[in-house]
Amino acid sequence: MKARLPLYILYKQEASRVANVELCGVQKAFGDVQVLRDIDLEVRDGEFMVFVGPSGCGKSTLLRTIAGLEDITGGTLSIGGRVVNDIPPAERGIAMVFQSYALYPHMDLFENMAFGLKLAKMPRAEIDAAVNNAAKILHIDHLLQRKPKDLSGGQRQRVAIGRAIVRKPEVFLFDEPLSNLDAALRVKMRYEFAKLHEELKTTMIYVTHDQVEAMTLADRIVVLSAGRIEQVGSPLELYEHPRNLFVAGFIGSPKMNVLEGMVSAVSKSEATVRLGGGGSVRCLVDASRAKVGDKVTLGIRPEHFVVGGNENALPTAVTFVETLGSATVAYCDYPGLAEPLTCELDGRVRPKNGASVALSVPAEACYLFDADGQAFTRLAPGLVEQRAA
Repeated sequence: MKARLPLYILYKQEASRVANVELCGVQKAFGDVQVLRDIDLEVRDGEFMVFVGPSGCGKSTLLRTIAGLEDITGGTLSIGGRVVNDIPPAERGIAMVFQSYALYPHMDLFENMAFGLKLAKMPRAEIDAAVNNAAKILHIDHLLQRKPKDLSGGQRQRVAIGRAIVRKPEVFLFDEPLSNLDAALRVKMRYEFAKLHEELKTTMIYVTHDQVEAMTLADRIVVLSAGRIEQVGSPLELYEHPRNLFVAGFIGSPKMNVLEGMVSAVSKSEATVRLGGGGSVRCLVDASRAKVGDKVTLGIRPEHFVVGGNENALPTAVTFVETLGSATVAYCDYPGLAEPLTCELDGRVRPKNGASVALSVPAEACYLFDADGQAFTRLAPGLVEQRAA
C-alpha cells in the first residue's frame, strides 16, 4: 500500500503546481435522480470562473464534486493534470469557503486561521508567517486576538477566506460566500474578492445565484440549467451573444423582455417580426435559417428602449415607475402581453403612471430566438455591410 505524505508536505508541493481543472463527461446521480449530466469544462490556471443558475440547477453539487465532497458517478475530473476521481479532499490541493463561516467560537482569529496548519504539523514559525501574511492581505491583521462574536459578518467572512489562504491551495472554491451579508456589504466584498484574485493569481471557482456577482467578478461564467451547461463565456459574451433564450433571460438585470411573434419578412441579414400586439420590429440578425411564417421570440433588454423615435416603435401605457436616481425603471402595458414591458431610462426621464409612451428599440439591439429557443446571431451594422459586400 502506497504511503501517504504528511499534509504539511502536501501543502508545500501543491502550491507550486499548475492549477487548471478539467471535467470530462462528469456525471452525478443520487439514486435514480441525475443531478449533473455530461459536464465538459476546463477552468484555466489562474482563472476566476463563476457558476450561476437557478436553485436546483446543480451548481453547488458541481463545486462539491471538484472538492471531493461528492463522488462522481461518471466521467473524469483532473486538477493540475492529475486525475483526482479517487483522491480524498485533503490531498486535492483545494480549499473551500462555505456559505456558513463555520468559525470556532472559543478560538480567536489567529487560532481559527492556524487550526488546519497545526493539524498538518506545520512548524510554528511557518504558521505564524502564513497567518500574518493572510491577515494583511485581508486587512484583518489588527483583529487577530478577537473572538468571532466580536466581529461583523464581513470580518467573519474574511477569516473564513484567510483560513483557506494559509493552506496555499492550487484552487479556491467558494460556495455562495456572500449570501449571508447585507446588500451594502455584498458590494464591498465583491470588490475585496476581485482584489484578492488579482493579488493571489490563483485559480478560483465561485458559485452564486446572483448574476450581478457573476458579471462583476468572473473572467468566464458557466450558466447551468437542470444539471447541464447552457453556455460558457466572458460576462460580455454571454450578455451580448447568449446562445439561447434561457441564458438571455438569466443574464442581465433588470431581466430581458420577451415577446412572441412571427416572421413577416426576411433577408440574409435581417428579419421583421410581427408581434401579437400588432406592431412590427426589424432585427439585424443572421436570418439565413428563418422563413416567413416561423414562430419566434423577440428579446429586448430594458436599457435598450428609447422613448420616442420612429424605428421599431411600440405604443405602451405606463403602469408603474421606479425612480432610482441615476435611472428610471418604467413598467409598461403592451397589448397581448401578460406581463408589462420593463424599460430602463435615464434618471432625468420620469413618465407618469397612466401616460401613453412610444418605446422604440434599435434594430441592432434586438435579440431573436427560434421556436426551440436557440438564438439567431446578432449582426453589428459594420458586419452587415461586410457580409453584403
